[in-house]
Amino acid sequence: MSASDLTATHAVDTPPPDCPSVRAWLGVFSLALGAAIIVTTEFTPVGFLPDVSRDLDVSLGTAGLMVFVPGLSAAVAAPLVIVGAGRLDRRLLIVALGVLVLLSNAVAAVAPDFGVVVLARVFLGVAIGGFWAVVPSLGFRLAGPQAGTRATSIILAGLSAGTVIGLPAGQFFGDLIGWRLTFAASAVLAVLIVIGQLAVLPAITAAGRMTFAHLGEVFRVPIARTILVAGGVATTGQFAASTFVTPFLLQKAHLGSGFATLLFIGYGLAGIVGTLAGPALVERNRMLAFGGAAAAFGIVLALLPALAGAPVVVSVLIGAWGILWGLVPLALQTHMLTATPDTPEAASAIFITVMQLAIAIGSGLGGILVDSAGLSVVFVVSGITAIASAFFAFFARHGV
Repeated sequence: MSASDLTATHAVDTPPPDCPSVRAWLGVFSLALGAAIIVTTEFTPVGFLPDVSRDLDVSLGTAGLMVFVPGLSAAVAAPLVIVGAGRLDRRLLIVALGVLVLLSNAVAAVAPDFGVVVLARVFLGVAIGGFWAVVPSLGFRLAGPQAGTRATSIILAGLSAGTVIGLPAGQFFGDLIGWRLTFAASAVLAVLIVIGQLAVLPAITAAGRMTFAHLGEVFRVPIARTILVAGGVATTGQFAASTFVTPFLLQKAHLGSGFATLLFIGYGLAGIVGTLAGPALVERNRMLAFGGAAAAFGIVLALLPALAGAPVVVSVLIGAWGILWGLVPLALQTHMLTATPDTPEAASAIFITVMQLAIAIGSGLGGILVDSAGLSVVFVVSGITAIASAFFAFFARHGV
């Protein structure tokens, strides 16, 4: 099953040449920016959870629902959006989802209580589910089979870029202008990105109408099932820890908010490096790249509480975590697409459903653990979970 099959299954109105045009690359970069603003909006609250907890009079664990709710609603929305969209031009669908991101940020900025904040995050979850169900396969469709993996890595680098923006923005701008104005600024960025996508994305028609039967076909592919299980477990561990990285750095590592912000920036930049440097490793052996990265970042997470008193070591480990996690989505997503070339959008919808459900479970589990057992336990459990996903992937590698 080759990457070229992806392009043959669903084509852009004008099939991409062997050497993608400038406009094709601009379209790819616009999707990367769309990914960045979605991830920024999803994870900005991680940087100011303590502020929201204080201002809206909810516990820290309850404030973590701002990460849990988008993940859960995205898991439900992904298959519904892709089936409901039918033959709708994917360009228009992407723009509509961008408008939902705008609304989510705007409503959160003026929310009178935590319940309205949660409602705003439901809007975001729908946008997340729809975006990641549609967009990953567009790297191949816009850039062609030869450049498809590179284009996909650029789009997914937007995920890491969103982490660069989201986590430190939540910490920095939350301290500087408050969490409400931080949401408002994200709304403005969403407007600009939607305008850019309207300008550079070509019309992208679906070759056929997606049905729930197509979604069910994904589960009949053995390697797809392996990817979903291993990726879901790894993602649960990742987000149980990352949701509460701000209070961990401030309360356990005893770092100042300024230094914590620098670490967030370093984490996100490291994630971009891991994603953009990943294609060579991923194309050689996707499951091995995933398993090695998952095991390594799991070890990093498990070690962080024991080494929290050494700021330099913590800094190195945070950077390593970013690089390693940057490899994971690229390995999983490209493997999923090449494993299911006949139904790339259905595969992406199922994939994002499982991954977003894992994000919801991870952040929810993290919230339970932080309220009942403390921050250190969250990171140890998260690390063990990620390592377990790697062992599962290695055990199932004969199915690659």
